[in-house]
Amino acid sequence: MKRLYYGLGKAKFLEYLLFAVFLLFFYGPLFHMLTLSFAGQYEYPDVIPRTFGFKWWNYILTKGQMVESIGMSLMLAVVVTLCSLIICLPAAYAIARFSFKGRSLVRLSFLLTNAFPKMGIYTAMAVVFYKLKLIGTFPGVVLVHIVNTMMFMVWIPSGSFRTVHIQQEESARDVGASPLRVFFQITMPMAWPGVVVASLYTFLGSMEEAQGTLLIGLPGIHTMPSELYGIIMSFPETAGAVFSMILLIPSIILLIIFRKYLSAETLSNGLKM
Repeated sequence: MKRLYYGLGKAKFLEYLLFAVFLLFFYGPLFHMLTLSFAGQYEYPDVIPRTFGFKWWNYILTKGQMVESIGMSLMLAVVVTLCSLIICLPAAYAIARFSFKGRSLVRLSFLLTNAFPKMGIYTAMAVVFYKLKLIGTFPGVVLVHIVNTMMFMVWIPSGSFRTVHIQQEESARDVGASPLRVFFQITMPMAWPGVVVASLYTFLGSMEEAQGTLLIGLPGIHTMPSELYGIIMSFPETAGAVFSMILLIPSIILLIIFRKYLSAETLSNGLKM
């Protein structure tokens, strides 16, 4: 170690040391969860399972309700993303383009659902949803998820819309383009990276939402995160690791596909007031 310290130099040695600590704390739990998901025999406090196999993968993938929860989570995330786009993009464009009194306050209001403990919000929503007969229904869960994802779908696209010069839109209008044509052929293509990032956060946020789904969705709607609670409490942690890996797979795939849009510039544009 001393030879490595003097060979690299103090600054370089500390840099590599911090990087190693980062890898340990960031990737260590993921690696541990991966090894547990393929564990055959595992007992605490073992770090590495004694045997490996597909016992719990077979168990999870042969249980009808658990397999259905995987499909339900994916379908719910797609529907929530599409509905959020329809509802929030016009609001994001209006906030970006029109000056009105209290505009910053309106933008700030979309943070309120993430500024307080969510269980209190879900409990209040459950009382209203019970009267509207939305408890245990697919539309009720969609509404809960949209409330959580409105911040992403308004803040990030509104920042992207502000980067589109209004003169470009006015030039298209001057040559006869309708407002909708200007939006879809001029504004949207230029703001597309921000919209993609917001949609990605919305999709992943819907995939991992558990508390609201448990309170509003049960007993009719079962998703992967809500099923994960039952697995953790009723089965060995190796079974929970399998379900966690299944829940992680869509996130990894989407991050790989859309990694070119996940730039610091795109995210910072969405955070400007």
